[in-house]
Amino acid sequence: MTILVEQPELGFEAEQTKFPSDTNELVLDGGFPVPQINSFGHAFRDYDAESERQKSVEEFYRLNHINQSYDFVKRMREEYGKLNRVEMSIWECCELLNDVVDESDPDLDEPQIEHLLQTAEAIRRDYPDEDWLHLTGLIHDLGKVLLLPSFGGLPQWAVVGDTFPLGCVFDESIVHHKYFKGNPDYNNPTYSTKNGIYSEGCGLDNVMISWGHDDYMYLVAKENKTTLPSAALFIIRYHSFYPLHKSEAYKHLMNEEDVENLKWLQIFNKYDLYSKSKVRVDVETVKPYYLSLIDKYFPAKLRW
Repeated sequence: MTILVEQPELGFEAEQTKFPSDTNELVLDGGFPVPQINSFGHAFRDYDAESERQKSVEEFYRLNHINQSYDFVKRMREEYGKLNRVEMSIWECCELLNDVVDESDPDLDEPQIEHLLQTAEAIRRDYPDEDWLHLTGLIHDLGKVLLLPSFGGLPQWAVVGDTFPLGCVFDESIVHHKYFKGNPDYNNPTYSTKNGIYSEGCGLDNVMISWGHDDYMYLVAKENKTTLPSAALFIIRYHSFYPLHKSEAYKHLMNEEDVENLKWLQIFNKYDLYSKSKVRVDVETVKPYYLSLIDKYFPAKLRW
């Protein structure tokens, strides 16, 4: 697929999203047609299907599960939470993703800016009044700039892939779970129980999640004082947390706000996953709309 382009805990209270009092009013479908196969002719998120990407995806998760330890994530959050690498706008960051391909994704091997616009435009069609959700679709993967040399050139296993909590047991629902046996936390008795170092209902904001583009973009948005609602920040931070929103693992750690925000994440997830295709998006046609949303919810320049 080709798009033709001319050449976000840190002390900020996010705006609260209002949800319908009757949860049945939240339409999870939204009229979005769910395709049955990805661009490689396989079911979406099929990590066992024989394909040209299957072997590289499994090797990615082997490295990810061995290296994503509690101490590693703590160091990454401290380092990148300084936001001292560059100042630029949201759209400038979008354009940087032209050269980024996610090696953990079994469904797409195209530059990430294409996926961002596909996601945002699909949401826009079905939820025309939720402009904050359109913008969330556009920016949710911007943290993948961590792969670029100017952002440290982190390896893929430290930037992309499904995320999971550290400091408690690795749930069996996590893809390629077997590779956690090589993780230094695996045999730590403190981290080997259901709750680990946490308490039931403590809230996901208090849980250490594996490091990557999700948490980085969350930090960027929050520290730069975005006016996006808390549901948007929740989506940005946990959209790769498939053990939670697909398998319902770790729900015992959620608080009431997490439960409400998860409703929006479950809506978003379908567009994030199933909008990946070989369809072109006319960037110059949609760009003015998204620039207006960026101006509404973000400062002109952000610290990254």
